[in-house]
Amino acid sequence: MADQINTLEELSAVAGVEAVAEEVIVREPVRDELGRSYATGKRKDAVARVWIKPGSGKVTVNGKDQDVYFARPVLQLILRQPFQIAGVEGEFDVVATVKGGGLTGQAGAVKHGISKALQLYDPSLRGALKAAGFLTRDSRVVERKKYGKRKARRSFQFSKR
Repeated sequence: MADQINTLEELSAVAGVEAVAEEVIVREPVRDELGRSYATGKRKDAVARVWIKPGSGKVTVNGKDQDVYFARPVLQLILRQPFQIAGVEGEFDVVATVKGGGLTGQAGAVKHGISKALQLYDPSLRGALKAAGFLTRDSRVVERKKYGKRKARRSFQFSKR
C-alpha cells in the first residue's frame, strides 16, 4: 500500500485516461425582441401560454384581469406563489392564454408557465423555483373510462341472483 494515489493527475496517469472535469452549466436569459420571456405550462388537461415582461405586476388571462377570470381568492393565491418564492412580487406583467380543463387546472397551468418563464427571464431564480417544485409539471390526469366498466375502475353492481 506504499504507492497511494493522491491526486486526479496521478490517477489519470496510472489509468491511462484523461480526467473528466465537471462542467458548470451557465444559463443565459431567454428573451424576445420585446423583452419578454415565453413558456408553456400544463396541469391536468389545461394548457397555458405565458409571456412575462418587466412591469407593475398586472396579470391578464385570456384578455381579462386575473380578479375577473379567477374569481376565487385561492386561485389568485396560486398565481402569486411563483413571484413570492422568487421574491419578485409586483415586478412583472403577465399575459396568459389558457384553454382546456377546469378553473383549478387552468390556474395550475398558468402557475407552471409563470415559473418556467421566470427562470428563463432570470436564470438566477431557477434554484428557488425548483426547490419549491414549481418547475415540475404535475402529470396527474383523469384516467380514461374502460369498456365493460361503469367508470374508469368502478364495475357494475354484482347480483348473485
